[in-house]
Amino acid sequence: GTLKITKDTAVVAISSASESWIYDGADHSNTEYTVTYGEENVAKNENGTFTLPTGDKITITCTASVKYVKDSATENTFTYVLENADQYASVTTTYGDLAITERALTITADSASKEYDGEALTDNGWMDTAPVGVADTDKVKSVVVTGTQTLVGESKNVASDAVVKNAAGENVTENYDIT
Repeated sequence: GTLKITKDTAVVAISSASESWIYDGADHSNTEYTVTYGEENVAKNENGTFTLPTGDKITITCTASVKYVKDSATENTFTYVLENADQYASVTTTYGDLAITERALTITADSASKEYDGEALTDNGWMDTAPVGVADTDKVKSVVVTGTQTLVGESKNVASDAVVKNAAGENVTENYDIT
């Protein structure tokens, strides 16, 4: 007689989640995973591993993170260790996506007024009203303000071309939707 064991033909599928965060200057990752064995969902153990019906354990390690908007659409990659992996005919991986979206930032140009004197009124300030929406580790370093009024009436004083830097001095302006 002969005793023969063939590879387990149930597909072991490992998937990572997708997630999006608003820019805050911090690194973000998502360690939520889904494991299926054939059509059966496998629950995560208290220690973060997954135990297949065969008794073999899967340990998954996150390898992806995002911090800036330019990192968006990064695959939520991971590595895994499956006990007795060579005993399974099919193990598949599917990666979710990680993304950082722009943070809203409002910068208001200063206002000024005076009585008509024939001279242009300008005010290139922007700090009378604190910028709203700056991440904790970032600072608005410069803003261009344009506007002038010479005759009786009023016109807009407009803040533009802001530069935002993080604590390390890196320009992080592209992570903001500035109005």
